[in-house]
Amino acid sequence: MSKPIINEVNALNTFAQDTKIVGNIDSDGDLRMDGSLEGKLNCKGRVVVGPEAHVKGSIYARNVEILGNVEGIITAIELLSLKGTAVITGDLIMGKFSVEPGARFTGNCKMNGVEKNQQEKKITIIPKKD
Repeated sequence: MSKPIINEVNALNTFAQDTKIVGNIDSDGDLRMDGSLEGKLNCKGRVVVGPEAHVKGSIYARNVEILGNVEGIITAIELLSLKGTAVITGDLIMGKFSVEPGARFTGNCKMNGVEKNQQEKKITIIPKKD
């Protein structure tokens, strides 16, 4: 039996606390953000949202670690980890879930994993009109 081919990219992308991105990000490597993002983030690796970071949109990645603030949908194919400083407003979809005391979450949670056909799709978020 042959092993599945896994796309392993050793690149680490980062953007600093004083950086604001409005738009979408696609990454084959891991990504750490300490600034703010308004848009969609699709990452084949690991995403870390730092303690001062703010995301308004969606995150789709293999593994996601949240220390900051996220408003939107988070999909982690494998592990979603909410640290004690995390503040989430939105829906969570993941294979495995880890939550530290102090993390705050408002929304829906689906922990039975991401369906295989959904792993190849990118999530689209339509902002609500106020």
